Amino acid sequence: MQSGAAARSVVDLARGVLMEQLRCSPAEAQAQLTHLSAESGTSLAELAAQITGQQSPAIVSGEPADPDAPGRTLPSTHRVALAGAAAETAHDGGGIAAAVLEEALAPAGAVAMALWLAEPDGGLELAGQAGFSARDASRWRRIHPDMDTPAQRAADEGAEYWWPEGRPDAALAPLMGDWPHGARAVLPLPGPGAALGAMEICWPGPLEEFPDPLRRHISALTDVCAQALGTRLPSGDLAADHRASWAFGLLDNLLSSALFATAIRDDAGMITDFRISYLSKDFADPSGREATVLAGRPLLEVYPAAALAGGLYERAVQVMATGEAQYTAGEIIAAPVAGGLVTPVLEVRVARLYDGVVITWRPAGEVERLGGLLHQAQRLGRIGGWEENLLTGEVLWTEPTFALFGQAPGDPVPLAKLHAHVPADDLPVVESFRATLLEDKQEAVAAFRIIRADDESVRQMRAFAEPITDQAGTLVAVRGAYQDVSANYHTQVAFAATRDRLADTEERAAEEHRLALRLQQAITPQAAEPVEIAGLDIAARYRPAGPGNLVSGDWYDTVPLPSREVLLVVGDIAGHGIDAVTGMVALRNCLRGLAITGAGPARLLGWLNGVACHLTDGIIGTVVCGLYDPAQRTLRCSRAGHLPPLLVRDGVARELTLPVGVLVGADPDASYEELTTTLQPGDALALYTDGLIERHDEAIDDSMNALLRLASGPVDDVHRFADHLMSNARSDTSDDACLVAVQVR
Repeated sequence: MQSGAAARSVVDLARGVLMEQLRCSPAEAQAQLTHLSAESGTSLAELAAQITGQQSPAIVSGEPADPDAPGRTLPSTHRVALAGAAAETAHDGGGIAAAVLEEALAPAGAVAMALWLAEPDGGLELAGQAGFSARDASRWRRIHPDMDTPAQRAADEGAEYWWPEGRPDAALAPLMGDWPHGARAVLPLPGPGAALGAMEICWPGPLEEFPDPLRRHISALTDVCAQALGTRLPSGDLAADHRASWAFGLLDNLLSSALFATAIRDDAGMITDFRISYLSKDFADPSGREATVLAGRPLLEVYPAAALAGGLYERAVQVMATGEAQYTAGEIIAAPVAGGLVTPVLEVRVARLYDGVVITWRPAGEVERLGGLLHQAQRLGRIGGWEENLLTGEVLWTEPTFALFGQAPGDPVPLAKLHAHVPADDLPVVESFRATLLEDKQEAVAAFRIIRADDESVRQMRAFAEPITDQAGTLVAVRGAYQDVSANYHTQVAFAATRDRLADTEERAAEEHRLALRLQQAITPQAAEPVEIAGLDIAARYRPAGPGNLVSGDWYDTVPLPSREVLLVVGDIAGHGIDAVTGMVALRNCLRGLAITGAGPARLLGWLNGVACHLTDGIIGTVVCGLYDPAQRTLRCSRAGHLPPLLVRDGVARELTLPVGVLVGADPDASYEELTTTLQPGDALALYTDGLIERHDEAIDDSMNALLRLASGPVDDVHRFADHLMSNARSDTSDDACLVAVQVR
């Protein structure tokens, strides 16, 4: 019953996870769980445990829990919970080991276990054991750091050892206990950073294997043991303070100002700050605060300027990541004082100690401060200083100079060998530089390239030098500096090339824009007004996006046909520029020719779609096409992806309901439908493109409703009506707009 309840609990939790992630019902989540279980060949409870990250309720070998089902035991999660509760009440490490062995491991056949804690020197200390003899416990009180044992490797390297048949033949490490051929498992005890120690479990005989449920069961017990041991350590937690406590006395005697700060981590294990847990006996805060005020507080709270890029906090995180100590001469640590921040210049060292850092500092002397200032100036300016004694041949380079040339430290390049590091084209410049210094005894400046020794990359270098003479005027030495100006040089070259390309691109773009604009003006002249034909008053308006914008493919047409009908068309080709305009010209001319056939608007759009799909290069656009019969006052209308026309009757504007068709050029098999509307004298129509109303900040339906409100009202003059719509329609898409307004006389 307990096993079944545990399994149902995990399955219920997994079902809730799926409901949240998939936004589905409980029944759908249960069906998904069942399907995944069948597909993977995994039991429902096992799959639920994997989804939720819980310990699996799978069965481990051991004590039966159900007399009607021999071989079944209590679930792992239940055993772990019992072991954790018992360990929390234990008084020492031996009690913890005994509780875990009895409650969680003995049912699985284990007979002994040992708990090890890592020591500062890398060795292991026996924190507690159960099942081993007193003789074994005495002999194994400590494992020397140079002694190669599974427990040592588990603590140092985080390795896990699962030996179902005892120690392998290749393993020579000595083992604790009287079961050399019994199964054995050794796992690290997790800590907040490095492993806290190791847990070792023994069986009296071999096992066929360690099944996955048993492995998870034992892995969960490492957390139980680590937590229980942590409550028994001085300071009551698993922090590095306990293992580092031996070093605090040493720091008190060696250093005046030192602090130890342990890492503060988030749930993902990332360092977010450091907590100050120790300050040396003679600690001197830069702002004069007492050590008791700083202890226990976060580092960034005490020294907020440490969070700056390259500051103390960033260096401490790097030390934790690499393990390599960092030293800076001239580090600035800002500490808050009344009236502002005090920023003394200090020599700062940061070193790792377990899961924390030791930070020490002392005020820098004037010479050291100037040296640090010079070093920073050379680093920022990518400058390296040098001096060459011409009498002894000794060459002195500063550290940044070696970095500039890619030379190994201690291997400077004398002037006489500088040509070996320069491309052949720059040799004359180097020879002239040397002659000015050595022969003319004058200051010299030169710019040349060097080939770095480490990666053979080419760098642009600028050299400054001056001669040094004695009282008799004899040249005894030269000194100067090299500066890497590659970034500036390459930037200037890139700027020059970019300027040339931009000038060429701008010229081509301007020419294309002029061509497209002229072509568009030829097709849809802005100043021309359509003639009044067949009992209709017609006004057309075209609004370009602006003088600096590319022209688009918006177009309109009003054509009296031989059948005495009037063709009314508004369209919009996708894109801008010359391609859009040429596409617009092609479709406009095609539609004019096709309209002569007397076909209806649906048939015309079908033919126009075929032209766009098969006879043009990638033209896609929207079109609304109408044929007005003045004798019957009827309008047959069809559209291809276009916004519907507006009909204004008796001062009320509404959308003209039309069948929806796909864009021309999108589907060669598309078909279109048409709808016939009877018009009355005084009715007004508005055919337009989306550039008239479309906005970034609202849906198209809201924009349409705004246009309907704007168009509502008496229409006395179709030209004033067109001007009213064009001037007041709201649009912010920087797109061209086209409008054809029609009124029935």
